[in-house]
Amino acid sequence: MTSVRQFQVTFDCAEPERVARFWCEVLGYEHQPEGSGAVDPTGVGPRLYFQRVPEGKVVKNRVHLCVRVGTGLVGEERLAALEAECARLLPLGATRLQLLLADEDNESCLVMQDIEGNEFCLD
Repeated sequence: MTSVRQFQVTFDCAEPERVARFWCEVLGYEHQPEGSGAVDPTGVGPRLYFQRVPEGKVVKNRVHLCVRVGTGLVGEERLAALEAECARLLPLGATRLQLLLADEDNESCLVMQDIEGNEFCLD
């Protein structure tokens, strides 16, 4: 039986180079222009790949990335970290959608969209 050791996350998009550069800025990844890819320079995170498709996004993503900026933080301190990261990403072309406040099961997170409308969370 084979065990999976690596995986990549593939984004369908209209403009692979543009979306790849956006995610490199968000995650601190390095751009691989020879294949519209992005890699974690530390080698820890998965490779991201961006492929051109003719159709546009129609419905909510079934899979999304959670950008972990508030790990270990709670309450106002967590909210401040989420808001600070949101403020950094807006000038890159991200869109803020909804702040989901903590409840009895989950900590607060901030739902956003990338430059082609793909949802992701600041978590």
